[in-house]
Amino acid sequence: MSPGASYDGCVPSIVVDNLSKTYRVADKDPGLRGAVRHLLRRQHREVKAVRGVNLVIEPGEVVGFLGANGAGKTTVMKMLTGLVHPTAGRVEVLGHEPKRRRAALLRQITLVMGNKQQLVWDLPAGDSLRLNAAVYGIPDTEAKRRTDELCEVLGLGRDKELSQPVRKLSLGQRMKCELVAALLHHPKVLFLDEPTLGLDVNAQTAVRDFVGRYNAQHGASVLLTSHYMADITALCKRVVVIHRGQIHFDGPLDDLTTRFAPERQVRVELAEPVGAQGLSAYGVVESVDGRAATLRVPRDSVPAAVNRLLSDHRVVDLTVADAPIDEVVEKLFAHADAQGDTHADTPPDAGLAEPRP
Repeated sequence: MSPGASYDGCVPSIVVDNLSKTYRVADKDPGLRGAVRHLLRRQHREVKAVRGVNLVIEPGEVVGFLGANGAGKTTVMKMLTGLVHPTAGRVEVLGHEPKRRRAALLRQITLVMGNKQQLVWDLPAGDSLRLNAAVYGIPDTEAKRRTDELCEVLGLGRDKELSQPVRKLSLGQRMKCELVAALLHHPKVLFLDEPTLGLDVNAQTAVRDFVGRYNAQHGASVLLTSHYMADITALCKRVVVIHRGQIHFDGPLDDLTTRFAPERQVRVELAEPVGAQGLSAYGVVESVDGRAATLRVPRDSVPAAVNRLLSDHRVVDLTVADAPIDEVVEKLFAHADAQGDTHADTPPDAGLAEPRP
């Protein structure tokens, strides 16, 4: 869909048209000699962190934003929230230009970063929530109702987690409190940058369920980046893959799997062991471990291969699954490099502080 277009008559929540960001960074050789040379005659180079990105996100959509470290995900997120100004292109979020940082927009969006925090470290989390409510002009009674509602969904206790200094909370508890603080004003657009970073499995599941429930209840648009593919598969029907600052795929998650993983995995457990040579007639043998084996079979051939396996052998268990989504994304990156993108500039690492515009 072209930027600016509408879907089912709805005005898009986010419109990005030919968005680019170029940084001018110092180029210095290591060591004392390099430091002296850099002091006397500074040299710089341009790094193209984001190049010609086009994107449209509709109201209520949950979109997974995938890419390797340094691919440009966080830079795009920061431009969408107005923290970084674009070098070129147009950005609209809820009809506003983010870089202007208008209050009318800031009251309707939120940004959650797994490696950053907004809660005051030495104060109880409840105090930070009351401060956020005051900043957004939420009446005390309504703020308490919203806090109780969000805490109930996330399993937080007002007399337990919210009454303790943030520094004494576990990582999972802090992340849940961060989400409550970020969503207290009921934003219409959520930018979630690695919200489950470092959390254990139970905490990841709780955060995923919470985001899904908030999206369903409030119809909020969500742009989610994560290296945990379970977050993407659980929440996102649509994914956008960015590689070296450019978008290389934008579409349904199922289409990504079909396009870059034309084969499916067939895992089978037999009553009696059969060697790799005996199983090669049904597909490409990935592994054999006693009576268990994993095969790769073209999608169109899966029904016939499974029927033959069931007919020729005594099968104890059999499952058919798509390739893991992280493996599919790696294949997409390899395909992008093969198309001639290997000489593209490598953007600054997403974890580093970015220069002010």
